[in-house]
Amino acid sequence: MASSASVDDNIESNPLLQDFDFPPFDVVEAKHVRPGIRALLKKLESDLDELEKTVEPSWPKLVEPLEKIVDRLTVVWGIVNHLKAVKDTAELRAAVEEVQPEKVKFQLRVGQSKPIYNAFKAIQESPDWKSLSEARKRIVETQIKEAVLNGVSLEDDKREQFNKIEQELERLSHKFSENVLDATKKFEKLITDKKEIEGLPATSLGLAAQTAVSKGHENATAENGPWMITLDAPCLFAVMQHARNRALREEVYRANITRASSGDLDNTPIINQILKLRMEKARLLNYNNYAEVSMATKMATVDKAEELLEKLRSASWNAAVQDIEDLKSYSKSQGALEADNLSHWDINFWSERLRESKYNINEEELRPYFSLSKVMDGLFKLAKTLFGIDIEPADGLAPVWNKDVRFYCVKDSSGSPIAYFYFDPYSRPSEKREGAWMDEVVSQSRVMSRNGTTPRLPIAHMVCNQTPPFGDKPSLMTFREVETVFHEFGHALQHMLTKQDEGLVAGIRGIEWDAVELPSQFMENWCYHRDTLMSIAKHYETGESLPEEVYLKLLAARTFRAGSLSLRQLRFASVDLELHTKYIPDGSESVFDVDQRVSRKTQVIPPLPEDRFLCGFNHIFAGGYAAGYYSYKWAEVLSADAFSAFEDVGLDNTKAVKETGHKFRETILALGGGKAPSEVFVEFRGREPSPEALLRHNGLLPVAA
Repeated sequence: MASSASVDDNIESNPLLQDFDFPPFDVVEAKHVRPGIRALLKKLESDLDELEKTVEPSWPKLVEPLEKIVDRLTVVWGIVNHLKAVKDTAELRAAVEEVQPEKVKFQLRVGQSKPIYNAFKAIQESPDWKSLSEARKRIVETQIKEAVLNGVSLEDDKREQFNKIEQELERLSHKFSENVLDATKKFEKLITDKKEIEGLPATSLGLAAQTAVSKGHENATAENGPWMITLDAPCLFAVMQHARNRALREEVYRANITRASSGDLDNTPIINQILKLRMEKARLLNYNNYAEVSMATKMATVDKAEELLEKLRSASWNAAVQDIEDLKSYSKSQGALEADNLSHWDINFWSERLRESKYNINEEELRPYFSLSKVMDGLFKLAKTLFGIDIEPADGLAPVWNKDVRFYCVKDSSGSPIAYFYFDPYSRPSEKREGAWMDEVVSQSRVMSRNGTTPRLPIAHMVCNQTPPFGDKPSLMTFREVETVFHEFGHALQHMLTKQDEGLVAGIRGIEWDAVELPSQFMENWCYHRDTLMSIAKHYETGESLPEEVYLKLLAARTFRAGSLSLRQLRFASVDLELHTKYIPDGSESVFDVDQRVSRKTQVIPPLPEDRFLCGFNHIFAGGYAAGYYSYKWAEVLSADAFSAFEDVGLDNTKAVKETGHKFRETILALGGGKAPSEVFVEFRGREPSPEALLRHNGLLPVAA
């Protein structure tokens, strides 16, 4: 008896199962995952049994108990998944891998519940349907559509096959991202001769020395080395943009485009298996291909997405060809031996040199003007102007997973808290995955109210991977890192400023995937707004503002190589659609052949024959972007058009900007998934979206003669 009692005690004290206002990120360990998730699933299984027995087609007897089940799993699994992304260990990985199939099995059971599905259908067919609020109608319609996509209508053997596919897809996508992380970690190049890393800026040398120290070269210094070069983003970009050593650039470039494509970390078989299973899943659900399944819950259709990509491609092509010509003639004027034969590892380097000479802007020289604390202050000030909110530090109120994580409270104009968020800014290559992202910790919800009277408040986290403080210097950001923080904050705002208290469509929940990037890309536009930029760009030592002429150059440089950068995104989006519409696994073409073929239309310099970038394409093989990468461009059209509403009233007309900001908050940020995004957009803008503003911002509109 004693032993089982101690297990129960452990369950009692398992931090994942406690009732909390803020998740106990500081104490959750790998050892809590198996028992915690299993005990949770057991409890939710019995809640689901109870719901299926007592279900009636009414809100209190169907939607509220369902939301409680879905929410509990989302929140607890969210904690585990988040820790895996920011504090990865072998033990945590193994634990997640083991309980994942059990979690997927439970989700499938919920998604395929006939009693729940029938109850939603009954609500839709009842005489009360007309009187339901718009948000509630959206919940019902979405639940019915999701159930069908989850296989609710499949008969026994087909359903079993469907469930096997879902399990396997979940496992493969996890494996895919682990391989990418491990392959990224695996590449290390120790450099002892300073000549070999000539051109690298001081911050990058500092980072490379810091990395060397962490790998056992305890005497490494920024000044004298040794320096450790890795494929971690801050290091990779620095080498590609600044290293004069062409051989080093080539080596790092090749390592990066062949990541996770050989040996025991080879993602090639995983890609093929994923594509095959997605195709099977689509066929089971009576769709022609996986892209159609993906688009069933998006704003776009396959045709509409392809049409937009082609429109943008033809608008970008000539500009991109000109970009390469400009690089050739510039590198030639600098006496570069490779000028007539520029290769992939030369493009970023010479682009950076040309940008410096053309606009006299050096990314590295700008860093001292963008210290993290000033950038955050300016961002919060902008949020107050546009949306009437105050953001205050609340460190210590909630447990965190790393000492560098900050915690903030968002208050409305009356001073009441309306949301909270965590911010984890710095790169930690040994345990944190690359990139930047925002996710929900909990969403706003009436049903999940903590006190029975007011809705539970939303909590978000924002994660970036920027250069950490070094020595006595604060974290100094590149302009691109500044844009990234604004971007992720836009996502967080949509989660936090929601007015929906139906938990299933509050914040970012229930918003079509191709509309969800609207607020994030919208916020990036403010980085080029004079007053906003001047409020954040203060030299960290002298406090002086960014010189006016530098601001004007930044503005001019905004459209630098816009054609090339647009085509880069279009390559990713097009290869993604192609793989999920026309590709036949195990057919005559490999996935890499498809990439080569698509790239001939979307890249002025076609990729190397050995390019295996697909093996590291987390977005579509391990993220939610399968047959959805086009969403970035789709939402960019929406966000540029939304920003042009502010341009129309005059960006320096504070009163009009505040009024437009209020309208943006009350529509785009407030309505969440409770209203179709196309309708939300029209409510804000007064008309359908147009790609004109995006092409104008990028300098890609043909100028009228």
